[in-house]
Amino acid sequence: MIRHLGLRLAASALTLGVVLHPAASHAAAPAPVTRMAHISVTATGKGTPVILIPGLSSPGAVWDGVVPDLARSHRVYVVQVNGFGGDAPGANLSPGILDGVVADLHALIGKDRIGGAAIVGHSMGGLVALMLAKAHPGDAGKLMIVDSLPFIGTLFAPAATVAMVEPRARQMRDAQVASYGKPADAAAARAVADRLALKPASRAKVTAWAEAADPRVSGQAMYEDMTTDLRPALKGIATPITLVYPWNAAGPDKPQADALYTAAYADAPHVTFVDIGDAAHFVMLDQPDAFRTALTTFLAK
Repeated sequence: MIRHLGLRLAASALTLGVVLHPAASHAAAPAPVTRMAHISVTATGKGTPVILIPGLSSPGAVWDGVVPDLARSHRVYVVQVNGFGGDAPGANLSPGILDGVVADLHALIGKDRIGGAAIVGHSMGGLVALMLAKAHPGDAGKLMIVDSLPFIGTLFAPAATVAMVEPRARQMRDAQVASYGKPADAAAARAVADRLALKPASRAKVTAWAEAADPRVSGQAMYEDMTTDLRPALKGIATPITLVYPWNAAGPDKPQADALYTAAYADAPHVTFVDIGDAAHFVMLDQPDAFRTALTTFLAK
């Protein structure tokens, strides 16, 4: 049952940009403090540093519900992947998006001298946060991973490997990239958003964000997400991890979600599990108060 529920959610999350995409034009993006090859970053507030990384096809606006409060006592860095949120794709039209995001984050952390920052990543952003902690242990003081797995392939099959998942990931990437500039499938878009968020307002935001994402970037980023397996690296990631995950009556319910996420992070030496009920993948939209509480507790440790 867990595998089937996970498969449904994974397929929805990873195909988000297939049915939701713009024509070959881009809306103006907010002026970032720092624009790099793979990301742009807007920094606000003063205090201890916090870096917020959104997921696949999501802009930095996914964190709008927490940034104002955080900025009262933290220097808040909101990341946006180039090609999402209506931004020009930059270097993200070439393979190596996730590694490029990690490299840009490492350069930013070095430039601003914020080694040991708290890093929060949702979905694909959570995978990026783990990759950063693996590659550059001094960059992250602690991690909050929001509904992300070290290898999403296990949702398709418990014994999945990268080699098993890669052909399907390649097929999905190629279809998504080929959809660039073509009309979107509105019905399919709504169906996908409905599985990623519970509240009508949350679903509307997810739909709008995905419509603004460049499917060429979403397709390649999805492929890299599906073919990245950090399970062998978990034992070596000493950075403390807080894993936030959702559950709801439609599934996975709490026992199913507990089993799924505790098994996925069993090898992590320092992990705290925080479940938030009556929420789907975009937990920060469905349950903003509960998510804000979890974030405040995480930062206070």
